[in-house]
Amino acid sequence: MPLTGTRDLSTIADTAPLLTSLDTEEWELKGAQHLQLHYELGGDREALLPPALHPSIPPTLLVNVTQVPDSEVGAFTFATVRVGCRAGARPRGLLVKGYCDSAAAASVLRERWGLPLDVADVQLDPSYARATTSVTVDGTCVLAGELVDPQPITGADVQYMATLALARVTRDGEETLLLQVDPDYTFDRAQRGRARLTAFEAEAWNLPGASATHPISASLTTVDMTLPRLRYLIHPDRDPLKAVERLPQPQPA
Repeated sequence: MPLTGTRDLSTIADTAPLLTSLDTEEWELKGAQHLQLHYELGGDREALLPPALHPSIPPTLLVNVTQVPDSEVGAFTFATVRVGCRAGARPRGLLVKGYCDSAAAASVLRERWGLPLDVADVQLDPSYARATTSVTVDGTCVLAGELVDPQPITGADVQYMATLALARVTRDGEETLLLQVDPDYTFDRAQRGRARLTAFEAEAWNLPGASATHPISASLTTVDMTLPRLRYLIHPDRDPLKAVERLPQPQPA
């Protein structure tokens, strides 16, 4: 039998975004810097995922930090830590907690895409020899890491998993759901290097017992990123074969 998760996400859904509509427009964010640190995951992988999802093999942890130089709400940087998983056969990253350094941007990302972001000090500092990142919440560092020894590659060498974001949605009553957010990326520049995490407080990311064990890869890119219309959602407590719901899309005129 395929492995599935055991976590009841409704126990942590009280702080998740509440969406009253799933009909949102695309949002293009130009010239974003995007850091990804990819690690093998230590801890009970099934206990971090709901029954609708399969754990990845090997279990993985994805740290992503995106720095946007300008937008309709100004510049902002946000960080997520996701658990690698599969929805059916498709690789995904489960997001139950993240942080953003702009209250205005966090509000937009919460209300339109269901990204569960709280406000914190989020830093991303790319330089010639390395790219460093940190997240500080109420004076406590909950994440610190870096990409070291960057080497140029092409954007075709970089892949990002779609996110499954924990959110509450009001339709016929309130539901706890996972919203699929799969941005489009146009690459301007890409580098790879070695991943190094020096601080990771799992509880601050709603991932009790998780740890980052062995580094897999690290990449730093400059991209035009377009956040999409919502197309799919997942009912986290259902059987994986019955969990996915396709959302209606506008028809061409």
